[in-house]
Amino acid sequence: MSTAAGMAPRFSAMSGPCKICFKAAKWLPVLFIVSVVVWSYYAYVIQLNLLTVDSIIEKSFYLLLYHFLLVLFLWAYWQTIFTDIGRVPKQFRLPPAELDRYESAETDEARRAVLEGFTQKQNLPVYNRTMTGDIRYCEKCVQIKPDRCHHCSVCGECVLKLDHHCPWVNNCVAFTNYKFFILFLGYALLYCLFIAATTLQYFIKFWKNQLEVPAKFHILFVFFVSIMFAISLVSLFGYHIFLVVKNRSTLESFRAPIFQLRNTWVQDKDGFSLGAFNNFIEVFGDNRSLWFLPLASSLGDGVSYPVRGQPPPPSATTTTTTPVQSYGSTQTSLGDGVTYPQRCVDEDTDDLLGARQRWAEDEENELTAGYINNHAHALEEVVVQANHTNPV
Repeated sequence: MSTAAGMAPRFSAMSGPCKICFKAAKWLPVLFIVSVVVWSYYAYVIQLNLLTVDSIIEKSFYLLLYHFLLVLFLWAYWQTIFTDIGRVPKQFRLPPAELDRYESAETDEARRAVLEGFTQKQNLPVYNRTMTGDIRYCEKCVQIKPDRCHHCSVCGECVLKLDHHCPWVNNCVAFTNYKFFILFLGYALLYCLFIAATTLQYFIKFWKNQLEVPAKFHILFVFFVSIMFAISLVSLFGYHIFLVVKNRSTLESFRAPIFQLRNTWVQDKDGFSLGAFNNFIEVFGDNRSLWFLPLASSLGDGVSYPVRGQPPPPSATTTTTTPVQSYGSTQTSLGDGVTYPQRCVDEDTDDLLGARQRWAEDEENELTAGYINNHAHALEEVVVQANHTNPV
């Protein structure tokens, strides 16, 4: 087997006109959302405010708040769509020799031994397993899956901390853009509620046959459409706020991650939960001034996670310089998308940060093209406890 063939992800791909049509079709939901927003702008700004509202003060107030919410909504939507997904570092992919050993193995035990040996050789920080205690492995991408990573069948590759693939943004909602997605839902909900609240009085006038303007049907429909979208968004937004507070992804809420506890593999939906405040910080970053803006808001080192009320212990005396995979000089969320502090950790799986030092050394100069074009690399100094334990 050639090196190129062995290193390439193995998933099927369409070619020619079918591939182009498929890619174009995936943009239809986004085009639908954009069309609705463009029409709502025409109905609200032109037909309602410019042609129907008589009071200058009322008109100015409506237009100012409307455009403020519109900018935040579209900004978050853009960031959710065009933020590159978090890809698995190359150290998790089986090299040709290991891949040949894995594929030529005749029993499940032999294949399990190949994955275990490769994981130990590379010092991969992999602690989540399957129900049988096996290392999670992606046959299509020929690589070990990091914790909280899953394969997206639409994108055709494994994605770090995959929440779900959203057709309305034509992108995976995952580690790199989850904050943007939450803000998109929140600002979309405020946008719809604002339109519904400010057009309510004109809907009542229409109901009483007191609205005699040519654009009354535009006003009527924009009221109903905003109510309809608000009802859909309030449940979705509320659900994802719940996931943020619990530090779960949508996939983890349906299938809990599996941890080792006293030499037993157990499912625990709250295995990554560090408390509501710290869970929020992990997603929205530690720069409070940017929490509610669709911008990178993490000033951390990309690996360490702050825990409220727990100062650095005096025993943390070991210092090492570790190249860290970074998504820019500042990041959207805390962490690197690969290692996560756990609520309860067995002694055999301690040293979460130290385990990634070896495989991370080559990652800085070989990030994927999307990150190379848009973000800078960073080297950070990481303080590691001699006997590291994760926060509870």
